[in-house]
Amino acid sequence: MSTPSDDSPDPRPVTILTGSLGAGKTTTLNHLLANSGRDIAVLVNDMGSINVDAELVDVETTLEGGESRMAELSNGCICCGLQGELRNELFQLAERYSFDQLVIEASGISEPKPIASQLVGGGAVGERYDLASIVTVVDTPRFAATFGGMVPQRAGTDEDGRKPLADLAIEQLEFCTTIIANKQDLVDDETAERVEHLLASLQPKATIHRATTGAVDPEVVLERTFDAETVNTSAGWKQALDDAANHEHDHSHDGQDHKEDSTDQDHSHDHDDDDHGHDHDDHVHPPELYGVDSVTYRRRRPFHPERFDAWLESVPEAVVRAKGLVWIAGRETQALTVSIVGQRSSVSLTGQWIASLPEEIQEKYRRARPDLEWDDDHGDREIRLAVLGTDLSDSLLEDLDACLVTDQEWDDGLDVVDNPFPQIEAEQYTNGPEAPTPYH
Repeated sequence: MSTPSDDSPDPRPVTILTGSLGAGKTTTLNHLLANSGRDIAVLVNDMGSINVDAELVDVETTLEGGESRMAELSNGCICCGLQGELRNELFQLAERYSFDQLVIEASGISEPKPIASQLVGGGAVGERYDLASIVTVVDTPRFAATFGGMVPQRAGTDEDGRKPLADLAIEQLEFCTTIIANKQDLVDDETAERVEHLLASLQPKATIHRATTGAVDPEVVLERTFDAETVNTSAGWKQALDDAANHEHDHSHDGQDHKEDSTDQDHSHDHDDDDHGHDHDDHVHPPELYGVDSVTYRRRRPFHPERFDAWLESVPEAVVRAKGLVWIAGRETQALTVSIVGQRSSVSLTGQWIASLPEEIQEKYRRARPDLEWDDDHGDREIRLAVLGTDLSDSLLEDLDACLVTDQEWDDGLDVVDNPFPQIEAEQYTNGPEAPTPYH
């Protein structure tokens, strides 16, 4: 976002990027920002108090001079608890800046329909934006493992009033215009075909694109595909009801029979329609409805490489998703990002800690980021994790603390310890032309 907006600009097209926890939304968004050739504003939502995705996206959206093209909403869902904040951010973005398109990355436990309603309902926000597309990113191997070869069906609420996360995945797929079947490198061709067939059964009108690490043509995400009537009525189960109604119509023998059948069918459609049932759930936020807890873990001490690696090999089953920046002992230069989806985990190089740069460069970055938290001993090095799961145990934080380096280990040094985590080549430490960018 580079210049103030005109007094009466045309409505800005908006893409809602949704999908389950760990599906690859942020990776898809970063690929889009790097390859679209457009001036894109970004709003990132995370249910945790640490908006890790916003920090990772901010690397792609920060302009020279420190101006950022990104807004963030944390510690809640924009489909319910943060709707007021969402409206305010949307209004402020439209009033203050000029940009080609807005992309909203929703939290992994957000339902897309309430977000879309903010953009098509008129008013101060609706007049300034035009909903262009709703794109759902799917974790292909996890979807295959969850639903197997069965046509996905909702389980509904249990006796405690909770729904399984699989129901949310279906909700996100039924109300979308485009599906990105991500992580194709982790499945074989037969599984990819089977998942694509299941996805088409949920939303027959959506276009489906296969991807690895979220790499799709930017137009797949940005092109105008949203039509309210089509999206509202094209979910697979709704089409099945329509087909049944048409079948009854074709086989009715007289006008009276047709009228009765048609009325009964319409009644069933309204009763089962998700819009009708959803009204009763509006007062329940998705984190509560789907039984998802959020835990924040922050420490100014590094993980021991061997113990943290062992923890990653046996992530508790209650953890659905975890993501954040980690400081690993023996890797004092590089900021690493850990990503956990179920029992799968990965650690990748994000950039350099600012504290590892020459002092004059440190000062430059710190002046550009006056809000940057800085420790007198460790600078910006820290562990900052957001963990989402169901029925998370109190022992989770204790187990992570047990992975930290002890005072004695710190004093003795860890040079001889086996360290499997990524590192920056020595010649890149000076922040030269080929050096990794500081993650801030």
